[in-house]
Amino acid sequence: MTTALLVIDVQESFRQRPLWSTLDNPALIANVSRLVEAARAAGDLVVWVLHAEPGTGNLFDPASGHVRVVDELKPAPDEHVVVKTSHNAFSTTNLQQYLTSYGVTSVTTCGLRTEQCVETTTRVASDFGYEVTFVTDATGTFPIPHWTAPAEQTVAELLADPRTLAAADVVSRTEYALAGRFAAVRTVDDYLGE
Repeated sequence: MTTALLVIDVQESFRQRPLWSTLDNPALIANVSRLVEAARAAGDLVVWVLHAEPGTGNLFDPASGHVRVVDELKPAPDEHVVVKTSHNAFSTTNLQQYLTSYGVTSVTTCGLRTEQCVETTTRVASDFGYEVTFVTDATGTFPIPHWTAPAEQTVAELLADPRTLAAADVVSRTEYALAGRFAAVRTVDDYLGE
């Protein structure tokens, strides 16, 4: 087994936020499911990564009950679940040790948020020497507020603000930044040979 699929932060915490209504990729969960099924069929390792912010009282605090894989996806009993407290899946977990113990040399990344935890994990994996594939339509993100926008901005205010960075622009920037430098950028159909 030399390939691992990293399913990053596809968790209920995100669905509980008002921003969920602006998710750029309605096919995210279905596309991740396709990748998981293909990885299992190929005998590849599937690793589920969750983001937690213990003690914060927010939706990423494990005490909230939302730090779990979305209900539509179910890790198999033999699939590893790691809980991270940083933006990448390596720094605060035993992920690299786990992958090394299985002889993994290439990883495929997908999940939430495209430009944040998925991109950061992709970059770190590349730095660690893994051959990385970033499956762009199995990621999802949201519009990003301007850095001077008030933290308590509503979704309506976010969308009305001309300074807001559209999700499509976020994805495009991520694809440009990763392709040929940190990862092969592919679609689900291309990755699965469909």
